[in-house]
Amino acid sequence: MSDVYAKPTTSAEPADPAALAEYTTLRLGGPATRLETATSADEIVRRVREAHRRDEAVLVLAGGSNVVVGDAGFPGTVVLVRSRGFTVVAEDTDTVTVRVEAGEPWDDLVAATIGNGWSGLECLSGIPGSAGATPIQNVGAYGQEVAERITAVQVYDRAEDRLTTVAAPDCGFAYRGSIFKYSDRWAVLSVDFRLDRSPLSGPVRYAELARSLGVEVGDRVPLTAARDTVLTLRAGKGMVLDPTDPDTWSVGSFFTNPVLDRAAYDLLRERAADLGDPPSWLCPGDLVKVSAAWLIDKAGFAKGHPGPGGTAISGKHTLALTNHSGTARTADLIALAREIRDGVHTRFAVPLHPEPVLINCTL
Repeated sequence: MSDVYAKPTTSAEPADPAALAEYTTLRLGGPATRLETATSADEIVRRVREAHRRDEAVLVLAGGSNVVVGDAGFPGTVVLVRSRGFTVVAEDTDTVTVRVEAGEPWDDLVAATIGNGWSGLECLSGIPGSAGATPIQNVGAYGQEVAERITAVQVYDRAEDRLTTVAAPDCGFAYRGSIFKYSDRWAVLSVDFRLDRSPLSGPVRYAELARSLGVEVGDRVPLTAARDTVLTLRAGKGMVLDPTDPDTWSVGSFFTNPVLDRAAYDLLRERAADLGDPPSWLCPGDLVKVSAAWLIDKAGFAKGHPGPGGTAISGKHTLALTNHSGTARTADLIALAREIRDGVHTRFAVPLHPEPVLINCTL
């Protein structure tokens, strides 16, 4: 239980104010008043405490894959999380629990777990960002969510100035959300994941993935087959970061799939009568989750739809809004998002909500 999988850390990021566009997958965002790097949990806490003593606002930023930062930047200290590695903290015959540092690149972790024969994260391959961001967003894809595997999150509680551990039941996990998402109270330091010792994936739940693997929903496949197929599917949708492909200069899905009550869903079906029933999934509480990508496309916003300032909907996936030119402003991206949101509401009376966290900008 003491195995440590550590990686070297660096402090290459400059300490002087710099455009946050350099640290976000959208390549957008103005300057921070102060930019500092933290390469360990202790350093994250120290940097945040020091900023509080200076009476400065603090933004803790890791992979930058799920934030939209305004053109004015951030008026305070941005702490860049660059901690690395993971440690086995518990194990038995069937499972292993790993504690992962917040700055560990997520896909590196997924690849390492598969290499060790640990099952549970394979369908989350290719997602950009850091391990510490995954509980904030309750990251999910292709039938898996991190909430199913997280047992605890180690955090710094800024309000009480103390380190604490939040057990999974207290994390408030929901569809693409948690207690951490819209609160700056907690800085995530590390995350515990319980994984299965198995060369096979969990039961394949996502129909598209099952078809691509040539299996039935509910079947299990070798971990490497699941990972390779997920990476292929994601790449085909522009959801794997590629510095040469502007279709990937995004935050992934910009809007969450709307979850509607029966009255709202029936109204949607009436308004979409000429288009057929929208793709949907039943949810607990007699709710229905509807495909945001379908709504956007049927409201007249196709793949590649141009926005102001060189922004555009990705040519590969309707849910990804991109800084396609590489020279857009955040205001341009927000304008495109508003156009899409308002167009979908006018056509279908369904509200769309952003998936990323908006920093110093509003939709």
